[in-house]
Amino acid sequence: MSDIEQRLANVRARIEAAVRSSGRVAGTVKLLAVTKSKPANDIREAYAAGQRAFGENYAQELEQKAAELADLDDIEWHFIGHLQTNKAKVVARVAHVVHTVDKPDLVRELHKRLTAYGRTMRALAEVNVSGESQKHGANPDDLAVLLSAVESVQTLTLRGLMTVAPADDDVATMRAFEGLVALRDTHGGPARLPELSMGMSDDLELAIEAGSTLVRVGTAIFGERS
Repeated sequence: MSDIEQRLANVRARIEAAVRSSGRVAGTVKLLAVTKSKPANDIREAYAAGQRAFGENYAQELEQKAAELADLDDIEWHFIGHLQTNKAKVVARVAHVVHTVDKPDLVRELHKRLTAYGRTMRALAEVNVSGESQKHGANPDDLAVLLSAVESVQTLTLRGLMTVAPADDDVATMRAFEGLVALRDTHGGPARLPELSMGMSDDLELAIEAGSTLVRVGTAIFGERS
């Protein structure tokens, strides 16, 4: 068993254990393998071990890897980095899911590009729950307008919410996760927003306890970025 295969198995075991300990139903948390700065061969190795959903942070890197791995028919590309409107055309052409829709202008640009390509995409609204100035995402007070903007276009399917929690502080991390859940409940609940993208290598257990359905894990699978 290769290092990536072993680490991938370990992460899956962590997810399963967290789901059980939280009293949740098995299979309700999806693993997104984050491959920022990692070579295509690492992705092939994870794919061979059964992983299908992969997340990229940069539009050009996503485009390049999608081209290199075009032979993997059922691979699923998630864009999870901050997305500027001038990069929307790349993401609209390649990604299946975008986690970082944070303003109506971006919604309109994605819709324009998706329409031109004859494609549709699933979308999550990114929310800066913790209010940290260095983080991207919509202000919680602006979420209603953002969600309505996503739902107003036919090329995007609203699927849920995403956040990045503060690092190195379990209390603040859990507060952010619970804050995202509260926002989901305020804005239509699971019927409208079934997915919650939250939790990474160091805090996935807390995220699952809070209700995450998508965990974004890179380092614990592929090792530290070079």
